[in-house]
Amino acid sequence: MPEPPPKPRTASGQEYDPSTFRLLVVDNEAAHARAMTESLEKVGYKCTVATSGPEAATLIERDTFDVIITDMVMNDVDGMKLLKLAGERLPDAEVVMVTGHATVPIAVEAMQQGAFNFLEKPITPNRLRAIVEKAVGAVALRRQNNELMSRLDERFGFEGIIYASKKMQEVIDRLRRIAATDATVLITGENGTGKEVVAQAIHQNSPRRNKPIVAINTGAIAENLVESELFGHVKGSFTGADADRVGAFEYANGGTLFLDEVGDMPMGTQIKLLRVLEESKITRVGDNKTINVNVRLVSATNRPLEDMIDAGTFRSDLYFRLKVVTVTLPPLRERREDVIPLMDHFRKMFLRRHNKAAAHFTPAVTKRFFAYDWPGNVRQLRNFVETMVVLDTDEKLDLDDLPPELMDESELTIPEEVADIPAITGGGDSDLIGQPLSVIEKWAIEKTLQLTNDNREEAAKILKIGARTLYRRLDQYKKEGDSPDEK
Repeated sequence: MPEPPPKPRTASGQEYDPSTFRLLVVDNEAAHARAMTESLEKVGYKCTVATSGPEAATLIERDTFDVIITDMVMNDVDGMKLLKLAGERLPDAEVVMVTGHATVPIAVEAMQQGAFNFLEKPITPNRLRAIVEKAVGAVALRRQNNELMSRLDERFGFEGIIYASKKMQEVIDRLRRIAATDATVLITGENGTGKEVVAQAIHQNSPRRNKPIVAINTGAIAENLVESELFGHVKGSFTGADADRVGAFEYANGGTLFLDEVGDMPMGTQIKLLRVLEESKITRVGDNKTINVNVRLVSATNRPLEDMIDAGTFRSDLYFRLKVVTVTLPPLRERREDVIPLMDHFRKMFLRRHNKAAAHFTPAVTKRFFAYDWPGNVRQLRNFVETMVVLDTDEKLDLDDLPPELMDESELTIPEEVADIPAITGGGDSDLIGQPLSVIEKWAIEKTLQLTNDNREEAAKILKIGARTLYRRLDQYKKEGDSPDEK
């Protein structure tokens, strides 16, 4: 058997599947349109044929195509009009013009207006496939770039920061205003609150997003090596310096430098960092030559820098240069509304990572997480969820899967807003005894929606009713003018 033809590739060399791309072939001559279509379908492309300009315009208006191959000269709606329409309706599509010898100058003009390329009649199958392969390759490469940026946005953009609380909404609103500027930012907050995630989000939503972001934890580097990590060094500048080394400022040139635990920086390095911020120049350790750098600095600390200034361990002039704009991340215990959305986010993430089919938190576990004070904040919650997913054997994340810190219920602080939910806590009398069942049901739905931060699917699971049943109840309450989620 003959070997199948190799898959086409993008300009970057990445293979792609032709069947995942949709082509529109437009030509007044039906026979010519069929010939081009058959040639392209033989190598796997999916083609739609239009035998007039108006028909093609209708298809472009209502459908999606990746590449459009159109004749230049047609009645009513010609190739130039279709090119303009495609630019408006399908801006990510590539347009290839088919032209006779006499209209080559017009085809060149079309390329100047955005056409990908042109084919001069008569067209050979090999020439047609080669041009279309390049056009589809350009679309495929753009897809890859868009997917990459989408993943970066999901991971580092503001949309990737999981929250439901008003406090975090205020933080996000502040970050959106900060990101578009080039201001130096100081992020404060306890360990585990997500300072590096916020720094990444600032960079990813800034004009520097296409340049690198370099993260350095100054508290994790030996004191005598901090300057080398930041500014680089030249060969022989100290014992072990066997070659020249580029520092973080040079690596991040044009982008963002994130200095975590900046409060742990040695005093001598603080002086040099201040000079860099003032002059936008660095000097490698052991060198006299200065190097210009263009870096946005974002720093973070969990230590009270004002107290350190009073104690003489942190420079006040550097402090004011670092805190042009400040962002304070609240601890998780002060924004408990975020606990359940974070639980669900990390559950899904670790199910995928550890190839687990499914697992769901029980109401009892949800209550334990909600009541815990989280001294390690989001990082601790993330680690707890991963532990539970890894250890789970019955697709039910229950009390037996809890880490030791959450085993003793007596150590938990039950927040007022959920302290009176017997359906969750499993005990206690209620003032609702003796009330009509409809009143009790309405109360239970209201409190469970409160616990789940109005996550209706999660509330339905806790109440052990179908999601449709819950939605019907809410519609009923709304008609009665007493909707639980409007209280």
